[in-house]
Amino acid sequence: MKKNVMAAMILGLSLGLTACGGDEADVVDEVVEKEDVEISLWTYPVGNWSNPSTVAGMLTDFNQKYPNIHVSVDYLTYEDGDAKINEAIDRKAAPDLVFEGPERLVADWGSRGVMVDLTDVWETEGTAGEIYDNVRAACRHSNGEYYEFPVCMTAHCMAINYDMFKAADALQYIDEKNRTWTTENFKKAVEALVAYGQENVGVVYCGGQGGDQGTRALITNLYGGAFTNPEHTEYTVNNPENVKALEFLRDLDGISFAPDIVGGDEVKRFTNGELAMAFCWNASLELTQTLNNPNLNFEIMPMTFPTDSGEPKLQGGIWGFGIFDNGDEAKIEAAKTFIKFMTEDETEYSKAVIAAAQFPARSGSAIYANDEFMNEYSMFMRYMGDYYQVTPNWANARTAWWNMLQSVGSGSDVAEALSGFDAEANKGTGASAEN
Repeated sequence: MKKNVMAAMILGLSLGLTACGGDEADVVDEVVEKEDVEISLWTYPVGNWSNPSTVAGMLTDFNQKYPNIHVSVDYLTYEDGDAKINEAIDRKAAPDLVFEGPERLVADWGSRGVMVDLTDVWETEGTAGEIYDNVRAACRHSNGEYYEFPVCMTAHCMAINYDMFKAADALQYIDEKNRTWTTENFKKAVEALVAYGQENVGVVYCGGQGGDQGTRALITNLYGGAFTNPEHTEYTVNNPENVKALEFLRDLDGISFAPDIVGGDEVKRFTNGELAMAFCWNASLELTQTLNNPNLNFEIMPMTFPTDSGEPKLQGGIWGFGIFDNGDEAKIEAAKTFIKFMTEDETEYSKAVIAAAQFPARSGSAIYANDEFMNEYSMFMRYMGDYYQVTPNWANARTAWWNMLQSVGSGSDVAEALSGFDAEANKGTGASAEN
């Protein structure tokens, strides 16, 4: 359990650093007398950006330099966050700032014309030139405007119960050094676990869109299927490779389709020892589960998704700040000031990244230089696949995805279900459902 103890220590340190705030002498370089302005920040649960104590520590640092800008915070969940923000947009009461990813900030709300263009922040931000090119591209809309300034990123992966795999003699089917496995060896590992007596090896959760990046990566990796076209203008899920993958999963003993749970539920079942593997996983989840789940009593090994090509492609995650255009220039400028504060100074930027328990979205950062735990997960960055979440109609596509999985799990013809997904996901994009 050495790694899990270390994870708890790392997360505890991140809480302490952010909750205590900084030394005023180090933080304050200039306090400009300005009129008070109040802005709101709504944050999705990205690591400890969902923890009020952690966020309060960062706000303390901010207010030492900008005492006139008062930031209120609301903490969203992935279960109801989208509904709350969309309702607020309809009431013309959207938050000033939001902390989330391009699939919402760029592809959804940005495409709807309710976000502020952050091009000037990109042009003046001292560290913008260090941001990875693929991250920069994901934060920029096809109209040329930037609707997100990124803070952190990760490569989502899956995980296995190492102890259970060892007991079932299933470790022979994985490459422990590179954390890879073939589709055929994945099948053999599942069969070995079933023979060992583990009836519930893994579940294709499809009760909603929570954690759906895991099921997308699982299915598209198995036989090299695609989710969109290379230009990210059309959903192309209905292809022979994905048909084969879904039929493979549905027929494999030990793998079941679960229409009553989402990724968060799967994580709980995995860390409670009920499942041998989880398809919804990343470094942040291991940190938070290590700290908060008393039933976690086995070694976790993060893995890539199985593939027959030998080149796994992991679904990436990017998180950063966006600003809703509420028509108040003072609030917009205050929100931009907040973004710059959190991303320009290396100390504050480190706190923001560590709070997320993710990786810096820019090169040259040494935040985790001596961190054994995070360095283990950094190896997955080399497997990062295409960031296709910015394809138009993304929100509807996600709903169509879990509905499609439910249909397949109930016994529907796979090709017909995938055809129905493409038709629904491509509505309003100008793309044809024929692939």
